[in-house]
Amino acid sequence: MAEKKSPASGWPIVQGDFHSGDPNSPVAVATMGSHLDEKGICDAGAAICGSCKTENLGLEKVIANIISNPNIRFLLLCGTEVKGHLSGQTLAALHANGVDKGKVVGSQGAIPFIENLDEAAIKRFQEQVEVVNIMETEDLGQIKAKISELSGRDPGAFAGDPMVVEVKEAGGPAEEATGEARPLSGELALITARIKIIEKMITDIGYRDKFASGVYAGKVEGIMIGLIVSFAVIGFLLM
Repeated sequence: MAEKKSPASGWPIVQGDFHSGDPNSPVAVATMGSHLDEKGICDAGAAICGSCKTENLGLEKVIANIISNPNIRFLLLCGTEVKGHLSGQTLAALHANGVDKGKVVGSQGAIPFIENLDEAAIKRFQEQVEVVNIMETEDLGQIKAKISELSGRDPGAFAGDPMVVEVKEAGGPAEEATGEARPLSGELALITARIKIIEKMITDIGYRDKFASGVYAGKVEGIMIGLIVSFAVIGFLLM
């Protein structure tokens, strides 16, 4: 029988739009933009099952609940993709490529920026689970069959202890007044992402302007010093 460990106290440690099942199960299921029979999927053997609609906070919640339970060794991606956010593609990209300066490498989502997970948490996620991608599948029979297949491959609990990370839900356009995260529309997500890009471009232009001003000031100062020295030398020779 596969070796099991106790998950972090109070697991699942992060609240969200999901249903939890047997914490000893090796399979977590993310239904992305679809709302399926989460309880039925957990009854079929999943440790946890729920949607994941955003390519930032949503991903962080999924990962936080996975790495705090060493028994989870597979992440099954199913359901429909979320327009604009592409949370499924981003989650697979994060597992495969990690992040660079907070941005998920290879993500095609609108705002794929990770803020609550450090390098150690991301590495743990990459090492602990195998991502199994059957995206666009909503058929419960296929999903349950895949859970059964993966459960049969259970390698046992991950060697490390449960890793607990805090996922802060900062206020913003992706949240309702209650503080509960909700996805932006695809169009608004793209606009927000472009605003971020414009802000970065403006910052870069400011840095370049400062550099150019410094170079110009240095040139003028150099010319003035050269003229003064030249006049001094000429005056000395004429004496």
